[in-house]
This record gives sequence, C-alpha cells and structure tokens, in this order.
Amino acid sequence: MSEITVLLPDGSERSVPEGSSVLDLAAGISRNLAKAAVSAVIDDVETDVTSEVTDGARVRIVTADSDEGRHVLRHSTAHVMAQAVTRLFPGAKYTIGPAIENGFYYDFDLGGRAFNEDDLARVEAEMRSIIKADQPFTRSVISIDDALSLFESQPYKCEIIRRVRDGGADGSDSAEVGGDANSVSLYRNTPEFVDLCLGPHVPSTGRLGHFKLQKVSSAYWRGDEKGPVLQRIYGTAWESKSALEEHLHSLEEAEKRDHRRLAVELDLLSFPGELGGGLAVWHPKGATVRKLMEDYSRSRHQDGGYQFVFTPHLSNATLFQTSGHLDFYADGMYPPMEMDNGTYYPKPMNCPMHCLIFRGRQRSYRELPLRLFELGTVYRYERAGTLHGLMRIRGFTQDDSHIYCTREQLQGEIISLLDFIVSVLRAFGFDDFSFHLSTKDPQKYVGSDEIWDEATAALQAALVTHGLEYSVKEGDAAFYGPKIDIHVRDAIGRTWQLSTIQCDFNLPERFDLEYVSNDGSRRRPIMLHRALFGSVERFFGVLVEHYAGAFPTWLAPLQVRILPVAETHETYAEQVRARLETQGFRVDVIEASDPLGKRIRTAKLEKIPYVLVVGDDDVASGTVGVNARGTDVERGVTVDDFVVRVTREIESDPVAS
Repeated sequence: MSEITVLLPDGSERSVPEGSSVLDLAAGISRNLAKAAVSAVIDDVETDVTSEVTDGARVRIVTADSDEGRHVLRHSTAHVMAQAVTRLFPGAKYTIGPAIENGFYYDFDLGGRAFNEDDLARVEAEMRSIIKADQPFTRSVISIDDALSLFESQPYKCEIIRRVRDGGADGSDSAEVGGDANSVSLYRNTPEFVDLCLGPHVPSTGRLGHFKLQKVSSAYWRGDEKGPVLQRIYGTAWESKSALEEHLHSLEEAEKRDHRRLAVELDLLSFPGELGGGLAVWHPKGATVRKLMEDYSRSRHQDGGYQFVFTPHLSNATLFQTSGHLDFYADGMYPPMEMDNGTYYPKPMNCPMHCLIFRGRQRSYRELPLRLFELGTVYRYERAGTLHGLMRIRGFTQDDSHIYCTREQLQGEIISLLDFIVSVLRAFGFDDFSFHLSTKDPQKYVGSDEIWDEATAALQAALVTHGLEYSVKEGDAAFYGPKIDIHVRDAIGRTWQLSTIQCDFNLPERFDLEYVSNDGSRRRPIMLHRALFGSVERFFGVLVEHYAGAFPTWLAPLQVRILPVAETHETYAEQVRARLETQGFRVDVIEASDPLGKRIRTAKLEKIPYVLVVGDDDVASGTVGVNARGTDVERGVTVDDFVVRVTREIESDPVAS
C-alpha cells in the first residue's frame, strides 16, 4: 500500500498509509493522542476523526481537553440526550440542541407535557445506557427531499430543512443541517435515531460520560413569544470526572455568591413585583455602597480632565433617527410614547445627547480632546426570560464618557483609556484581565469600509503599543464602530465583561459635528465611547459575587458594629461609637436586648468587617474586644489603636486613598 504525507501544526510532516483516517494518524503519533482525539481540522475544515486524510493535507487533531474539543463533547452529548428523550417519550418532537458555554441544551415538544425532576433522572439514566452501548456516530449526506421524507414525523426538523432549501436559513439552521440548498448532513447513532447536524461528533457514544443534567426550563421556538412553547433540558459535559466535579463545585460556590440572594440577606436592594421585571430599588445599605462607587468614579473623572454633563431620560424620536438607533437598535428600545408634539422614547444610550452638547456651539481644536462624563440612566427593553437580577436589567446607570478628539490625538486617547480602565478595575479588587477586539458586523453597520478599517486599526494599535494580548471577536461591534471589551476574572474564576472602548467615526458624521482646526478649516472630530463600570448596577452585582457579600472595609455599608455585653455597658458603647464616627467610620450599636452570642452570629451573617464587644474591663480600661472578620478575637485593644489600625487599612486601599 502506498503512503501519503500530511502536514502537522508544528510544521513537521508525517507519513501514513493511503486511506488512513485522522484517528489512524493520531494512533501513529501516540496512544494517548488517539484516546484524547475527538475531532480534527483538515485544511481549515472541521471534521470527524473518522475522516480520511489526503496527501499534502494540513491536519490538526482536536483533543477533548481543549475548548474546541469540549464543544464537540457537549454537542455529541446533546444528541445522546435527544435520543434518550425520544426513547422514553414516544412521539416527542425534537428541535435543536447546541453546545453552549460550559454545557449544552436541547429543546423538545412533548405535546403540552412538562418535564419534572424524576424525568431528568430517567433521561440521564437512559443516556448512560446509550453511552455504555458505545454506539458509533455515523455521518451521511442526503437530498432535501429525502430528508423531508425521513423527518416527516418531526415538524421542527422539516421547518429547518425547508428554510435551508428556500434560502431563509439563519446561522443556527446552517449549523444544524450542514450541506447546502440541495442536501443536508445527518448523524446516526443507531437505525432508531438520526439527527440533522453539520458535526463534527466524537467517534462513538462510548467517548462520552462525564456529564450531568442540570435543569429544565420553558423556551419559545425560535425565541418567538407567539410561537410554540418548548421544554428545554440543560446539561454540562466535560472531558474527565475531575473536570466535571470541579465545574459542579464552582456552580455550588456561584450559588452561594448569587447577588440576588445576598442582596436580600444583606438588605442591599430588592426587585418588588409592583415595579415590574428588571427594575430594582436600592435599600440604604446598598445605596451606601453605590454612593461610594459613584463618588470614586466622579473623583477619578474630575482628576482625569473630564467635564460633567447631565441629559434627560427621554427624547423625541428624531434624535434616535439621526443617531441610527431606530434603524439598528429598535428591538432593544422601549415602545414609543405619543405626545402632543411628537413621538418620544426613553433613551437607550447617552451618546446622541452628548453629541448635541458638542454641537451646541462652535468648537475649536484648542478644546480637544473634549471629554464629557455623565452617570446617565438608560432604559433598554430586555425580554422577560433574559432578565437576571442586576446582570440583565431594564433600567441602569452607565458611568458614560464620550471623548471628541482629532485624528492625531486618537491613539494617545485610547492608550490613556486603557490605563484608566485597568487602574479602576484594580482599585475594586480585580487583577486578572482579558482584552477582546470586536470587528464590524457585515450586516449591521453604518459608514464606509475605510473609516471602519481606520477605527479598527487605531484600537488594535493601542493594544499592541500596550503589549496586551487580545482576541478578535468577528462581527461583534456596535453598528457605529469597533470596540475593545475588557473582561475580568472574579474570585472563583468566572469572567465578566465590564469596561468597553468604542471608536466611532460615524456619529460625528450623522450629527454633523465640526471643530475649527489651527488652519481655520472645519474638520470632523472622532468620537470615543467609553464606560468603566459598564453599568453601576451590573458592576455592583459582580462585586457582590466577587466578594461573596463580604465587601472590603472601605466599601462595606457598615464597617463596625459595637455590642455591649450587658445594658450597663451601653453608655460606653455609645461613647466608642461617637469616637469612631468622628473618624468617618460607618458604625452602629446593637443594644443588649438579645444574648451576646446571638448578636455576634447576626453580625457575622451580615458580613460586617469589625465587631467590637465591650464589657466591664473595657469600660474600666478604655478598650474594646475586636472580632475582625475571618480572624481570631483580640481582647483589650485600646480604642486609639483600633482607630489607627482601621484607618491605615482603609487608607492603604487604592480607592480610599
């Protein structure tokens, strides 16, 4: 048998017998690689490891412990789940089942029946039976007509096939069926189960097994609230038992840190049903933390040369027609309000109004860069099913800045903004960042390709100048310009997108913004959109979860609680309180109406940084017993020493200082 040569990612060549599969190639390299291989990329095309390699092909083997490999594991596990459901629930209609971040889901129509917890256990057990059977995933391609005949009892699959045939398919449809307008791609596990899919999949079900079904929810077919209501099962799948256990542990930890639960337990804020979904009221403790955040933001912007502005909460529709939001963002806006002098919308963005401020009078190049700052509240219509505490909310406040500058100033401003953002995030306790450059959506943008290229290059150059590693998110930009998103990693390893910088040549054009240059000519400024917190509400929610509600002392709504042992010590407790308040500490006293142990436990549940206990010896000596959060109790600490200690702690914090 003749041999062929393939090229590996490291540039080396490998000879294999003609007709060899990717799995044969992997086995020739090492037994462990063959065991770990779940898919491959041949000449930039994703494929199964059972695919044949050809002479001169560039081959990259994808292993289960990579992000690509986990995607394949999860997608394959979703197929097994659909197979299990159709076995257990005859007549069930199955729709789509993609891999998602950390897991997968599949949507089913059970004819009005809903899954329950017992059903999940049954489905999971049936999946394990399918996995134990080590059924091969076998791909084939058939014609559209044959596919419609094959899936005649599955109306959702037939709808997808017809959309592809008729040219109305979206990205998810194309991923679901593969093929083209004349054919579709299928995967079979056994003669009893077949599904539309582009693939790739693991070679057989026996390569799976480290999974857990997690929950059931309702979902609308294609997200249309007027469409059929489906049952969605979510699960997670990993490459090993240890990886699965680590993920499940992180979910348990995340549940403990859930800001929605902690907000209630710590009396920070609430979401009264009378307000409607996605709207919060801030209680005094939460409002104290928010004020500290906003005060810090104002101080940093004032020191950074920003000018403060305020804008109204709604506007005539003509403003959003000019900005382009009604063309590109109407689905995210609240419905219009018809007034006697026109149509009005609650504002989804502050930027159009800042453009009006710039345009309010003639501007000179000497004023640039002009940096406008506003803690501006905006309103965006989020579907009820997407709302999630403060993380996805309908009314929120942005620490919003818009910078108008010349082309010559653009690079320096972006570099300065990167420094500014990182310093603010570090001040609040984050030190692990990632940077993501989002490029133009070819279907949703305004302006010429030339200005988009220039704006993208400016952002990219700033990242390179800073020596920052970054990823590119193709097509994820706003309609008016490319952006850099900054993600942070929290205390339990989750990432959150918080800050953003957007480079915009388009709104200055749409609003006809000009400045007079040093040669007397009129020129168009460039506009940078920028938020550090992103939104105050979401940033607060992330902070609650990052610290598990145990805010650092400078940020804690209550820094010190004083507990007199008995009623006879309450006068001294009030004296200590007065002393601490003169130092600017946030402090209260809880009188001795309940046993001391109960009051200490309550203070610990409230995650107060310092609990001071005062008794007979303290009254006599001018001391306190210090219960610092997370440390051992100290007795006989003088009030002066305590004041010095906590003052130093607060002043050492980058925000407080």
